[in-house]
Amino acid sequence: MSESISAFMKADHQHCDQLFAQAEDALDSGDSAPMQAFLDDMNRHFVWEESVLFGAFEDATGMHGGGPTEVMRGEHTQMKALMSQMQEAITGGAAETALKAGETLLILMQQHNLKEENMLYPMMDSHLDAAAMVEKLKGMTP
Repeated sequence: MSESISAFMKADHQHCDQLFAQAEDALDSGDSAPMQAFLDDMNRHFVWEESVLFGAFEDATGMHGGGPTEVMRGEHTQMKALMSQMQEAITGGAAETALKAGETLLILMQQHNLKEENMLYPMMDSHLDAAAMVEKLKGMTP
């Protein structure tokens, strides 16, 4: 049986969550490399959604200019702003500032992921060729 979009993307959410927890611990100890890995993987996740999944879903359903993907894009914008703050703080050696922005990011990520996992991804599975979409995403992974 082929992998669903829901299962594939939920697994990536879990991967990013684990990276974030490790990155927080490492940043507390002065090591910023794991936080950079987390930020890179989050950006990759956003590219998967914004460059592949959202457009395909909008084309399949006709939900352009509104609907769930527009809400998710808006939330991505908020999360990317926090991630930029974290990146700047890490670059500037202000680990505590990065961790504070990270606390807000974590809350947004948790709420966002629930919406995607419980609503959007299942809708994608029912409107898209899930196996083809997952293969496309896997092909984009470095």
